[in-house]
Amino acid sequence: SGQHRVSRATARLLAPVGDPEKVICVGLNYHDHCQEQAAKVPKEPLIFSKFPSAIAGPFDDIVHPQDTSVGTPVPPSQPPGDGPPSPVLSPQELDWEVELAAVIGKRGRHIEEAVALQHVLGFTVANDVSARDWQMRRNGRQWLLGKTFDTFCPLGPAIVTREAVPDVHNLWIRCSVNGQRMQDSNTRHLIFGVPALVAWVSRFVTLVPGDVLLTGTPAGVGVFRKPPVFLQRGDEVRCEIEELGTICNRVA
Repeated sequence: SGQHRVSRATARLLAPVGDPEKVICVGLNYHDHCQEQAAKVPKEPLIFSKFPSAIAGPFDDIVHPQDTSVGTPVPPSQPPGDGPPSPVLSPQELDWEVELAAVIGKRGRHIEEAVALQHVLGFTVANDVSARDWQMRRNGRQWLLGKTFDTFCPLGPAIVTREAVPDVHNLWIRCSVNGQRMQDSNTRHLIFGVPALVAWVSRFVTLVPGDVLLTGTPAGVGVFRKPPVFLQRGDEVRCEIEELGTICNRVA
């Protein structure tokens, strides 16, 4: 009847998967991304993760963490204010990473690659926002903290079912910052395709419906530009993948 439609302009579109059990990510999974940092092509998928609390809607703000510090515990014999200064936690080097995300639709463990796509419900667009200082230099160079600040995983705008995507390994994938194209590639440059990733991850953990698998980013990230370019408050990041749609997030 048309009487129950809601204008997009009057609604806030949420992430299509809001609270998955797992958000699984893959590093160094595009040939051009390896080339831009002079890294060897991995022989096995490089797996890390984000916490589900990092997920944000397709048009929500990316919240730049505020300047904060952690007080150093003061021994009972030491007056407050003495001792070394508190370390600053706020990241300064926020970066963009447009990624194809697969959403699991069928539970499985030790999934064979030949049938792995049958465990995928569909695909969506993700931005694997990364605090490069925390990822590459701090916390023992463990990636988790630099990847999982709140809002560091914008997702959407919808899940496009597997059957509706003619060839998920032949889609253009792009990212622009303030209207300037930063990443422009194609999913055919993936090193490990979706079936290989689903099969690989399922060797270690059981995949369940709703799990989100980010498949890696192509060349063009800020940290490897000369000079490096990082996101600032007020910047607008637009990530888009052919057939899947566009997400656009402001850094606040």
